[in-house]
Amino acid sequence: MKKVIVFVLAMCFGSLAFAGEQKKDVTERLQMASDVLTQMVAAPDKGIPEEVIDNAKCIAVVPHLVKGGFVFGGKHGRGVATCRTADGWSAPAFISVGGGSAGLQIGVEGVDLIMLIMNDKGMQQLLSSKFEISGEGSAAAGPVGRHASAGTDWKLDTQMLTYSRSKGLFAGLTLEGAVIQQDNDSSISVYGRDTTFKSVLQGKVATPEIATHFMKTVSDTAHKAKVQEARDDKK
Repeated sequence: MKKVIVFVLAMCFGSLAFAGEQKKDVTERLQMASDVLTQMVAAPDKGIPEEVIDNAKCIAVVPHLVKGGFVFGGKHGRGVATCRTADGWSAPAFISVGGGSAGLQIGVEGVDLIMLIMNDKGMQQLLSSKFEISGEGSAAAGPVGRHASAGTDWKLDTQMLTYSRSKGLFAGLTLEGAVIQQDNDSSISVYGRDTTFKSVLQGKVATPEIATHFMKTVSDTAHKAKVQEARDDKK
């Protein structure tokens, strides 16, 4: 009997310790995502154009996506996503990005990644909680600079525009074949087991306190883009 009690207590303390570590990881990820969004939008001459931000349905940020390997490359990272709702931006949903690609690759690279969902079709795919990036036009490298070129078709068919900032040995980033899905462990640690990925992104769940700074960063970024675009339209 004593052994059973000791085992149960060990399991409980182990679960609490894991939950604590998971929440700490989520808090750090939200802070890093805020920093990445701020820095990549404001990058001189290479930032995300205000027209693109202003038209995005959802924003997903994956700080320090790891890409690399030998012979078979791979991608893996965890981040956060938020979508526009009638009342502003939704609480953050926690995502993971994974996938492999064949090819001779040596080394490991950390990449900060921003994915902007640009239309309703892309938004519905994100709401499904798991989808693979495949097919022409599903994801494309986004335009950079203060303004998006009027000659591009980024408003028409592209479901997702991607922006990456490399820190390691490789240049560029291909997301073809990558799978984006709900990060269950992080979601449970913040919202509990009864909260669905879709309900979070549809704005049916309140923003947790640990995500306040991230949500302010998103709101401020979108607001600045809208104001600047309106000013530029008047010129």
